[in-house]
Amino acid sequence: MAYVLHIGEKNYSSWSLRPWLVLRQAAIPFEERTVSLREDAGKAARFARLPAGRVPVLEDGEVRVWDSLAIAEYLAERHPGLWPADPRARAWARSVSAEMHAGFGALRSGMSMDVRARRPQRRRTPEVLADVARIERIWTETRARFGAGGQMLFGSFTIADAFYAPVAFRFRTYGVEPAGEAGAYARALLALPGMREWEAAGRDDPPLADHDLDRLYPDDPPAAG
Repeated sequence: MAYVLHIGEKNYSSWSLRPWLVLRQAAIPFEERTVSLREDAGKAARFARLPAGRVPVLEDGEVRVWDSLAIAEYLAERHPGLWPADPRARAWARSVSAEMHAGFGALRSGMSMDVRARRPQRRRTPEVLADVARIERIWTETRARFGAGGQMLFGSFTIADAFYAPVAFRFRTYGVEPAGEAGAYARALLALPGMREWEAAGRDDPPLADHDLDRLYPDDPPAAG
């Protein structure tokens, strides 16, 4: 039996992207089911059927796993190669993945994921700039330590790349252009087959009023041109 992954709309759901990309890049068969994030009369009932009332959720027969990091660890126990083989690299990969999972609140709130949008004029608070700088340091240092021979953080694709994949979309939406190794890594993430597939599918997602960037950021300066 293939896994079943419950996700939100692809254009908006950064949490859903992470386990979805792990499954897709590792060529693990699964069925996806979309649970709409739309704020309508049926939302409470839709999400009440999920263990924590949110996406993503992975079903494996009678087993249900929720939370993106828990899903990734569950998959790693069953599919070798999702974490780096070297213990030192694996410890680093788990650490930077957990840091992304638990932190970067300013980036999340100040640069909401909207894959198809382009809003480079979005004002960046000092807190957002600090988050961006920390992510760039993580990418640069990780590739320098462990990324020899490949384009991903640890050379080949791992769970850590999936956890930073939504950031590549956010950076592109808001015109963040890292330099050097961090910039090369961001471009490599966006070029992954799974990322391109996710982006293409998200183009057809209906707009969500509660994710509209003009409504969320009414005080932004107008876009050039």
